[in-house]
Amino acid sequence: MLEVERPIEVFLEILGRRGSFPILWALVRGPQRFSALQQETGLPPRTLSLRLKELEDFALVSRTAYSQVPPRVDYALTKKGEGLKGALEALLEWEKTL
Repeated sequence: MLEVERPIEVFLEILGRRGSFPILWALVRGPQRFSALQQETGLPPRTLSLRLKELEDFALVSRTAYSQVPPRVDYALTKKGEGLKGALEALLEWEKTL
């Protein structure tokens, strides 16, 4: 996890980047595979991968790799990430007023 002096500022910067909000919102509904996240968010693979890594570094998203063939990786919200559910819902409601 990143140690920063003003974590809210860093989080808001990350949230403002293309794809961060749709990824978090998709994960509110439960763990997802990379391909499902790509399909739901419409993000190119590289962008999705970068955002997931940033969200993982900020301890909002966890990555679980399963050793099986074919390889399987699931992404899920961490407990810290789950704490954002109310804020994400509020942002969606606010967006409706624009």
